[in-house]
Amino acid sequence: MTETPVTPFGTRLRAAMDARGPLCVGIDPHAALLASWGLNDDIAGLEKFSRTVVEALADSVAVFKPQAAFFERFGSKGIAVLERTVADARAAGTLVVMDAKRGDIGSTMAAYAETFLSPSSPLFSDALTVSPYLGYGSLEPAVELARRSGAGLFVLALTSNPEGAEVQRAVREDGRTIGATMLGHLAAENAGASPMGSFGAVVGATLGDLSSFDLDINGPLLAPGIGAQGATAADLPAVFGAAVRNVVPNVSRGVLKHGPDAAALRASATRFADEIREAVSA
Repeated sequence: MTETPVTPFGTRLRAAMDARGPLCVGIDPHAALLASWGLNDDIAGLEKFSRTVVEALADSVAVFKPQAAFFERFGSKGIAVLERTVADARAAGTLVVMDAKRGDIGSTMAAYAETFLSPSSPLFSDALTVSPYLGYGSLEPAVELARRSGAGLFVLALTSNPEGAEVQRAVREDGRTIGATMLGHLAAENAGASPMGSFGAVVGATLGDLSSFDLDINGPLLAPGIGAQGATAADLPAVFGAAVRNVVPNVSRGVLKHGPDAAALRASATRFADEIREAVSA
């Protein structure tokens, strides 16, 4: 029997961004946010929070990015909530980028990949954030499985946290920075892909002028930092230059602080989406 070809993540993401705008909304149920919603920091609060976000926004945003750690802290019951959140979001037509930042070597990296990138896993997501700082080659099990399953990866390249520069701006013997090296690997992974490759980079929207880096990797650029971290939609063209059309700006607290009212969540997400769409198409 001939298998039906799997539509690559990059193709599905481009279609979602064109149809709904490029906004990615984080699902980050940390204790302070649960409290601001009037919820307890327990499984019931976690489930109520996650269900409310998905029900309010799943028909309008392109991407959700649940942060796995905020679910894992509750143990197996928290993982069960994460499984339902992923399933409900994907069933509603929203792509899911699992923010787990996994990174290891050999069979351990393969196991991480199977957890989030295997279609048979209850945590199967459209894409996964990964850390390449055991060497880009350590990601090969995830790259290989992502290609087979039609999933994607977002590799930490130029992150928004100040500490990241200690590693990512370090200069190799060949004169390139570590961050630039990661971008080069991703450009190679995406070579020839159309309309966009499936292997993206995490690049902070708060970093200012990045013209010294080649961000044209023919793949998506997941951009945290809009909203609570201080960046705005209007900053995106200056930061990302010609690659701005492939930017997936992530907003978490900027949207989530308006809950638990579903209408307020939708209004906030719509406002961010409109501002981003205007900025990247100007």
